[in-house]
Amino acid sequence: MRYTHSAAVPEPIDEVFAWHSRPGAVRRLVPPWIPVKVLAEAGSLRDGRAVLGLPAGLRWVASHQPDAYDPPRRFADRLTSEPLASLLGWYHDHHFHPEDGDRTVVSDTVTSRLPGSVLREMFAYRTRQLRCDLAAHARATGRAAGPLTVALTGTSGMVGSALAAFLTTGGHRVVRLVRGAPAGPDHRRWDPDHPDPGLLEGVDAVVHLAGASIAGRFTDRHKEQIRASRIGPTTRLAELAARMPRPPACLVTASAIGYYGTDRGDEELTETSTRGDGFLAGVVADWEAATAPARDGGVRVVNVRTGVVQSPSGGTLRLLYPLFAAGLGGPLGDGQQWLSWIGLDDLLDVYLQALVDTSVSGALNAVAPEPVRNTEYTATLARVLRRPAVLPVPGFGPRLLLGDEGDRELARASQRVRPQRLLAAGHRYRYPDLESALRHSLGRTGGIPAG
Repeated sequence: MRYTHSAAVPEPIDEVFAWHSRPGAVRRLVPPWIPVKVLAEAGSLRDGRAVLGLPAGLRWVASHQPDAYDPPRRFADRLTSEPLASLLGWYHDHHFHPEDGDRTVVSDTVTSRLPGSVLREMFAYRTRQLRCDLAAHARATGRAAGPLTVALTGTSGMVGSALAAFLTTGGHRVVRLVRGAPAGPDHRRWDPDHPDPGLLEGVDAVVHLAGASIAGRFTDRHKEQIRASRIGPTTRLAELAARMPRPPACLVTASAIGYYGTDRGDEELTETSTRGDGFLAGVVADWEAATAPARDGGVRVVNVRTGVVQSPSGGTLRLLYPLFAAGLGGPLGDGQQWLSWIGLDDLLDVYLQALVDTSVSGALNAVAPEPVRNTEYTATLARVLRRPAVLPVPGFGPRLLLGDEGDRELARASQRVRPQRLLAAGHRYRYPDLESALRHSLGRTGGIPAG
């Protein structure tokens, strides 16, 4: 079977081709609803190999074909790993055609035994990612003096791995600060308790995402892990940034809307709202305060107060997706809790803006413009998946799993948060409403490529 997908991208052909050739492109193009892990990227579009891990230990090895390499107009890859190569017979030809007005038509032609109905949603997703990523980087180009060298912690997490790929495809260099042995020239070993004095040498900016997951029962040990993994390491990283002979221009750290407390009713919360009550509110306040040494040393600091990230790759949606897909989803309790959410790709755009926009500093609410109640979230997810959602989750269920405090801080948390500073800065959202964000990340758009 032969399947072709073509779409116009409003960027010049050289930049579109270069985007595909940079590290991170495969990770940006693999749809999150497909159970695939990128194990290795191709070092070259001429003759490199990309390796993807599939369930049951299978490997998808895409070998690029030297005879099809014609930059910036064409490259191709062939599936060469068995038994998939014999079963699917995959050959993927990528064509790039310039049009007037600095536009490029991207055409993907696949020869395979897979039906076109399977490929349609995947290639529509790829087009949306390409268009939106290129647009975000084009907007950032006017603010940045040039490509940045960004030191990044937490690169093994959902947000960190996606942000690394997003930045490198945009032409930036990412230096991964890792706790284990460095695996490449752009890896540096980071000891959170005693960071090396040269850790941030040659770095233009730092993005600090590392921290223990808050998910789980709120035992004394778990709570201590949450605090210890954030406060101390952030303090020492901020101190190091401040005393560098050439300090990084900015330190962008993860934070959370947990700052506003567990339940503020219908109060609309902005960056100027007061801190709320509860364990997580205290942790977040101390976490943000830990960046003070950098700020006092003249480094621009941004604390990204992140809402509930929507991606089937992790977080709550990863847990809810299979339940709702099976028709077993429903509202939590009375369903009146406010959920302030953000799509994963929109969160990456927030981090990019924080890096390049020198007018942004301090707390930044990384949420979509319109929060929803739990009942609306439930109904929207069910509608996207075309499944019923009539089984309410009894209140005692989360308490059994998380304990009383964990239930209050996580399952029943209600925060109606507004991204006031992002909107004032003219930030542009890819998916400002919940339904479009879920359809994009779950592959339920009907094959519509527009982003």
